[in-house]
Amino acid sequence: MTDPIRRGVAEFVGTFTLIFVGAGSIMSAAGIHDPTLVGIALAHGLAIAVMVSAVGHISGGHFNPAITLGFLVTGRIEPMLAVVYWVVQLAAAAIAALLLKWIFPTSAVDATHLGAPVLNGAIGSGPGVVLEGILTFLLVWVVFATAADPRGTFKSIAGLAIGLTITIDILIGGPLTGAAMNPARAFGPELVDSFWTNAWIWYVGPLVGGVAGAVAYEWLYLRPLAPTPVGPPETGVREPRPGETAAS
Repeated sequence: MTDPIRRGVAEFVGTFTLIFVGAGSIMSAAGIHDPTLVGIALAHGLAIAVMVSAVGHISGGHFNPAITLGFLVTGRIEPMLAVVYWVVQLAAAAIAALLLKWIFPTSAVDATHLGAPVLNGAIGSGPGVVLEGILTFLLVWVVFATAADPRGTFKSIAGLAIGLTITIDILIGGPLTGAAMNPARAFGPELVDSFWTNAWIWYVGPLVGGVAGAVAYEWLYLRPLAPTPVGPPETGVREPRPGETAAS
């Protein structure tokens, strides 16, 4: 169990950091009456960028049940290890939310529901869940393109690309759904503050979007459905030499 424990601890620390810093930034902004979207987006993005860079080589740096599910359905993580990840991710989120509730004044807790994502009253739950799905699709797509694909341009600094994706996602989705993109990010504050309004949005949307992003990238670029075609060099594929066959 040494390896699952070490990986689980890395996932715990990374997920804890995301919820503690990300949700905490919302509470801090509300406390000074300055809910700046850019600052909140950067807090989430930088937290992920730092933690993926720090422990991505240990656990893969998921910190998100939707990402772990994407790796599971594409066969990139063992089922039992995925369960370990889910348990520690949700536990880290709950503990981070408990500490935020203990540290921050009651006024900040009440005003923000511990930073739990909230659906904008101007849109319905349908658009909300679709938006969360799209944002998570983009996030998981980038995770696979940078961390899972050995040809990825930013593989050595995948944390930066992943963190920036979270930042841009929050810049568009933050005012509408909170742009959680992560069931754990929603679960911790919701559990501790007993705030479950429209909660299903932040579970269904990210899980479906995450699986779609993972499967799409896996099958399009990492596991081709058909053999590589043979043609002239200018097409980017290898043409058989004289005496060779296309199958050789």
